[in-house]
Amino acid sequence: MIQLTPEHRQEITAHGERDYPHECCGFLIGELGPSGVKLVSETFALSNAREESAQRNRFLINPDEFVQGERYAAAKGLDVIGFYHSHPDHPAVPSLYDLEHAWPVYSYVIVAVDGGRAGDLRSWKMQEDRGGFSEEEILGGI
Repeated sequence: MIQLTPEHRQEITAHGERDYPHECCGFLIGELGPSGVKLVSETFALSNAREESAQRNRFLINPDEFVQGERYAAAKGLDVIGFYHSHPDHPAVPSLYDLEHAWPVYSYVIVAVDGGRAGDLRSWKMQEDRGGFSEEEILGGI
């Protein structure tokens, strides 16, 4: 399970709408709660470093920005606990590409952005055998 506030959802959806028709991406920064729930403290928007012709259906995080985000989280005593990205004109369901580039343990929040307007927002985690994703419950009244 992952806990997002309405403000986190708004930040993610606004980023997806702002970057449409390209994919947006960012970190979910927080900590693991006592009951195993991932508690998001804040989102950390990143730029999509993919070449422009591929940004509509792929994202890439620049290594320097990745390190910057990790350092930012560590300075606050927190961790990167997941990632978010958008799917322009596609459902909020991980693609095969998402699976091939995912890492275990992290949460993957995806927002569907249809015609420039954010809609469905869902969270996923990689299955232990790395063969697919399982949907992760989002707590926080969203």
